[in-house]
Amino acid sequence: MSEISKLEQSLIIKKIDPKNINIQITNNEVLKAIVGQFNQNLKYLEKLTKTNVFFRGNSITCKGQKEYLEVFSQAIRFLVNKFLLTNIIEKEDIVLSIKNNMTLDESNIKSFSQLIKTPRKSVIARSEKQSDYIKALKENEIVMSLGPAGTGKSFLAVSVAITLLLEKKVERVILSRPAVEAGEKLGFLPGDMKEKVDPYLRPLYDALYELFGPDKIDKKIESGEIEIAPLAFMRGRTLKNCFAILDEAQNATETQIKMFLTRIGENSKLVVNGDPSQIDLINKKDSGLIKSRNILKDINEIKVIEFDHNDVVRHPLVSKIIQAYKKKSTDDKNWCNFR
Repeated sequence: MSEISKLEQSLIIKKIDPKNINIQITNNEVLKAIVGQFNQNLKYLEKLTKTNVFFRGNSITCKGQKEYLEVFSQAIRFLVNKFLLTNIIEKEDIVLSIKNNMTLDESNIKSFSQLIKTPRKSVIARSEKQSDYIKALKENEIVMSLGPAGTGKSFLAVSVAITLLLEKKVERVILSRPAVEAGEKLGFLPGDMKEKVDPYLRPLYDALYELFGPDKIDKKIESGEIEIAPLAFMRGRTLKNCFAILDEAQNATETQIKMFLTRIGENSKLVVNGDPSQIDLINKKDSGLIKSRNILKDINEIKVIEFDHNDVVRHPLVSKIIQAYKKKSTDDKNWCNFR
C-alpha cells in the first residue's frame, strides 16, 4: 500500500463552514502522536497557525480564517504521513509542517522517499534542499554542502555514512575536520590524538549517539570501522571503501580541501561541509571553502548543495537570528562603501 493510500485511510478532513473544519484520525496510534502528551503538539500547532483547536475522542475541530484553516489541515496531513513513515513526531516537525515549501502532495512524497532508517529512529528530509542533499549523499562520489548552522549538513551526512557502514556497503567511516578553533593548535592540547580531536567533533558524536546509540558507536570506533582524524592526517593516504566526512571546512584552506578530495579511492564517498559565515581562521581570506566551490561546481560528478536560512530545522528563532546577522553584515558593507 502506498503512503498516500495509508494517509487517506487514517485521515478524514471535512469543511463545516468557511471558518471551521473537522479532522478525524481513525488510527489511535497516529492520533496519539499527532495530539502529543497533554495535547502539547496541538497547542503548539494552534499557536503557530493562529487558530482555535478543540480535541475530543478522535475528532479535532479547528476554527479560524480560511487561509489559516488550510495551513492547519496541510500541517495535519504532513504530520500523519511523517508518523506513518518514521513512527515518531518531534517538535521540529510541527514547525516544519507549516512551512510553505513542505506542504504534502504526491511530488512531496519524493522528499519522504529519501528516508534514512537507523537503529534508533528514521530520518527524513525536512526541506527540499535536504532531500536533494540526501539523494546526492547516496548517489554521488563527492558532495559539497555550504550553509548556516542548523541545516542538517553534518547530521544527514553522518546518518547516511553509518547506514552504509551497517549495510556493509563501505568498510570504514572517517570523520575529520581542521583543528582550528579560536587559534588553538593540537600540539598544545592535552591527551592522545583522539582526545585532542574529540572536542572538535562533538557535533558529529552527538549525531552518532542519537541515531545509533553510544554502545554500538564506541565498538565501531574501537574496531577502527569509525576513524577520527584531524585533516592534516589525511595527507598521503588513499581512501578506499570508505565514507569520509570533512566537517567545518570553512576553516580549511584551498590547498587542504584539494588534498582531502584527491584522497578518494575505489568505492569511496567524500563529503565536504562548511558554513562560510563561521570562519575561525585569523585571516578569513585563507578559507578555501568558497574558492573550492567555485572551482569544482562545473564538474558533473561533484554535487554542490547550498543551504540558506529557509532550511534551518532547529528552533524557529535560529532562522531569524541568522537573517538578522546576515542583514547586519550587508549593512556594514554598505556603510563602508558609502564612507
